[in-house]
Amino acid sequence: MDKVTGEKLYNTYYMQVFSFVMSLAGNKDLAEEITQETFYRALTADRAAYRGESGEMTWLCAIAKNLLIDETRKNAKKQEFPPDLDSGINLEAAVSDREMSFLIHKTLHCMEEPYREVFELRVFGELSFLQISQIFGKTESWARVTYHRARLKIQERLGEHNE
Repeated sequence: MDKVTGEKLYNTYYMQVFSFVMSLAGNKDLAEEITQETFYRALTADRAAYRGESGEMTWLCAIAKNLLIDETRKNAKKQEFPPDLDSGINLEAAVSDREMSFLIHKTLHCMEEPYREVFELRVFGELSFLQISQIFGKTESWARVTYHRARLKIQERLGEHNE
């Protein structure tokens, strides 16, 4: 890929790919690393690697997702400990937010596909319904309906936890 095409690809899709990876990884540093590696792979790939059967965004997201899977497998045995809380933080608010965040993520973890991934791409990845539909190879209406159903399922399950 020539330099001009590569720069255009990078400038056009960087934030979208980063948002996609961030929605999956939940870690800014890892998302930045994976996004950079994604563009490196795309720009240094053999011209035949991109066959044009899908959009460029879909191709980049596929590369990013595979890189993230590889990274997750590589680090699966490492244990991460939560960072120490700074004494200046309002502990009650942090715990409350953490508990709600945990409940939402726990609900998402148990949710069946494609609802979980569509919700994550929309909320955490900040992707448009059009972009989500392109990733799944479906219509934009399908992405909207799937997201709406996912929201309803989450609200329903969170309501069960609060009872």
